[in-house]
Amino acid sequence: MSEIEKQDLEQVETTEYTLDDCSPELRQVVEFEQVPEELLNMLVNVYKVSEPTSREAWDELPASAQNILDNFEQFHALVALSQSYAGVDFLGEMQETQLPDHMSEEEQSEYKAVLLDKVLRNCVKDLCKQLKQARRHPPMKKEFQSIFNQ
Repeated sequence: MSEIEKQDLEQVETTEYTLDDCSPELRQVVEFEQVPEELLNMLVNVYKVSEPTSREAWDELPASAQNILDNFEQFHALVALSQSYAGVDFLGEMQETQLPDHMSEEEQSEYKAVLLDKVLRNCVKDLCKQLKQARRHPPMKKEFQSIFNQ
């Protein structure tokens, strides 16, 4: 990891966020899902760094799937929530996982980073898949829309 990447990571880790730092769509998701306050800082950090990946996935969705939601910001907020919960679950599991002794600390860190990246990418893929399914299933469509119709 380069010095610049380390500095960026340290800045992300030390910045404390509140609901005031969130988009209106992310606030709606937080309130609807009753996100615990302990997860809020991580969620906002994920939200801030995941925009390019979310945008790419959104742009690749068919218009009929995009129309399930009102805009990209709603999609981005749902992606951030999904990634936050998946990240917490993954990190919890990794603490209990015993990696091989022959792996150096750096190799173990790299292995964990690759796995975490896959988990986070799967969150985006799963949400895209759900939006595509919601086109044909009105109850799923209503469920998505109910998050933002408060």
